[in-house]
Amino acid sequence: MNKKHLPVKICVTCQRPFTWRKKWQRDWEHVKYCSQRCRQNKKTAH
Repeated sequence: MNKKHLPVKICVTCQRPFTWRKKWQRDWEHVKYCSQRCRQNKKTAH
């Protein structure tokens, strides 16, 4: 698979773009954070 064509989202916490990963295949619509660290720091987001 060519990585250029993977879907991209913006992380709610750090505002950085992140691409689709196989582990998010079933739940991609509900993914909001690029990493576990951002998920844990969601209360300190802007």
